[in-house]
Amino acid sequence: MDFDIIQIVPIAAFIGVVFLFWAIASAFMSKTSRAAERLEEIRDPSKRQQAKPGGAKSGVLDKAAPQISKVLKPKTELEQSELKIRLGNAGFHTPNALNIYLTIKVAFLVLGLLGGSSYGFVKYGLMTQSGITALVLAGGLGFYLPEIVLWYLRITRQEKIFLSLPDALDLLVVCVEAGLGLDAGMRRVSDELNDSAPELCSELALSNMQLQMGRPRRDVLHDMGVRTGVDDMKALAAILIQADKFGSSIAQALRVQSDSMRVKRSQMAEEKAQQTAVKMIFPLVLFIFPGIFVVLVGPAAILMIDGLLAS
Repeated sequence: MDFDIIQIVPIAAFIGVVFLFWAIASAFMSKTSRAAERLEEIRDPSKRQQAKPGGAKSGVLDKAAPQISKVLKPKTELEQSELKIRLGNAGFHTPNALNIYLTIKVAFLVLGLLGGSSYGFVKYGLMTQSGITALVLAGGLGFYLPEIVLWYLRITRQEKIFLSLPDALDLLVVCVEAGLGLDAGMRRVSDELNDSAPELCSELALSNMQLQMGRPRRDVLHDMGVRTGVDDMKALAAILIQADKFGSSIAQALRVQSDSMRVKRSQMAEEKAQQTAVKMIFPLVLFIFPGIFVVLVGPAAILMIDGLLAS
């Protein structure tokens, strides 16, 4: 019986990993935009039936995600809103991002429990303390692994947006002072910096689309600040809202914000430079000082040992 279990466990683990990667790829892989789909439906009216809910285009994961995600779905609106904001900070703005994320957490939890139980029970036996410990550790790792990945994606995206924001503001100032409006300037910035700053340009493009759909500029700018999660973007949104409300110069507000951000970025660089001396203490003490100590004290120690042995 043990021999059969040992043979089945690697096959089951391989099938589970392949299914999990397929689910993640189908969930977060870039898909055709809704505008392109509607244009295709206009060209070919027969595709309208396929685009309806329950049609051929609705994937297996999209159908199963709402049911599976109910296990971990937050009960209150506040908790759901906080989770949606975290997903938005990481760049996932689709309406079903919450359900897919919770489904992935459930899938990783189940996979971790299966892998931990298979490893622990095969190696340590059934219902032993070591086997149960392996089960709990693997389940906990599988449950919190999506949280760690989401945190990393969120921090990385926010840092990229923060570093690219001053350059985008300078270009936006040039566009506004050249006679373009704020909406047209944001559209031009998103087109020009799409290669060097895709994260920021995607947020600007989404805001432009919302403005074109008729949403108030105040709400669009506020949502852009909350969606990115960057403090400087929130400050920029507040400044633009105030400038639009009181009728002041938007170009001057953008220039002041760009200068303050550049000063802040230079201060952060100086702070990291000042921390270099403190951070170098640990590698010096752990790696360099022992080698110097051996080179300087080693010959004297050898001579002392020879003298003691000779006497």
